[in-house]
Amino acid sequence: MQIAILTFDGFNELDSFVASAILNRMRSKGWKASITCPTAQVTSMNGVTIQAEQSLDFAASADAVLIGSGMKTREVVRDRSVLDQIRLDPMRQLIGAQCSGALLLAKLGWIGEGPVCTDLTTKPWAIEAGVRVLEKPFHAEGHIATAGGCLASQYLAAWVLAKLGSEDDARAAIHYVAPVGEKESYVARAMEVVLGGGLPAFRTGVRC
Repeated sequence: MQIAILTFDGFNELDSFVASAILNRMRSKGWKASITCPTAQVTSMNGVTIQAEQSLDFAASADAVLIGSGMKTREVVRDRSVLDQIRLDPMRQLIGAQCSGALLLAKLGWIGEGPVCTDLTTKPWAIEAGVRVLEKPFHAEGHIATAGGCLASQYLAAWVLAKLGSEDDARAAIHYVAPVGEKESYVARAMEVVLGGGLPAFRTGVRC
């Protein structure tokens, strides 16, 4: 499985790196989550500069696409040169958005009036754009999911793992990254959120 984690200038490190680390727990099974950017380098909201692993063109062929957030998302939404490079297909791909990434999903026309989950900073902007916002950390309908709050990126990762792999894969990945002494409660909570957030019944290992 190939996953594109869309990461733009001014990105939030927690959104991109947490999801990437969790999903890449599946590398032994042929999975690869790649930081996917519009330029060769991007700099985070805290000044961390990284190299892109893939260009935005990669998103079109990926099995899943997660859209990270950041302090410049509203600028990205207004940049037609960037938007024109993002080609998604929710009939074939899983598509998730973290926090302000929901604004990008809305601009691309994939969520209509919602509902979506997003962070408290983005919430008024989403409402202004005509999107209904839920007071939840995670919500999924079909092949599209949104998460609100930086650490909710674990839920997007678990959702992708459960949908494209199995529930056991999701549990194992969350168990690995969870704090010692709290692993079972973290796994139980993550799966409760993901399974209760709109994830339909699925059979282990079956592609959506």
